[in-house]
Amino acid sequence: MTEVCEIPAGNPEDTEITRILKETKTIAVVGLSPKEDRPSHRVAVYLKSQGYTIIPVRPKIKEILGEKAYGDLSEIPSDIQVDMVDIFRRPSEVLPIVEAAIKRGNVKTIWMQEGIVNNEAREKGLDAGLDVVMDKCALKEHKKMQ
Repeated sequence: MTEVCEIPAGNPEDTEITRILKETKTIAVVGLSPKEDRPSHRVAVYLKSQGYTIIPVRPKIKEILGEKAYGDLSEIPSDIQVDMVDIFRRPSEVLPIVEAAIKRGNVKTIWMQEGIVNNEAREKGLDAGLDVVMDKCALKEHKKMQ
């Protein structure tokens, strides 16, 4: 992802990012690719190896990493707790994803991977009481904790 259309607003401090990663159990990975050479795939494999439950969100795919895939966030059953929505999509595609996460009502964190910045989506997430991280890699941030 190289399309950065804005300068990122403030991210949580490192201690808050550590808290987020420690409290998170289930991560919906939006844009998770079935291709092993893609960053979304590598990050999801790593997070799964660290004990997180991964929910792939990718249209037209039935299963990724041995997990049932969903076309979008709204297709994930409401009784499944989604702690974090990890986004691997263009910045221009982020706002509807954040709106869908807010609508779910049980999401705690929006995480936009490296190169992904959308300040409007960030503000909407913060206004809804969510933690929001932009332009950071969840894999790299998790490795910093060790």
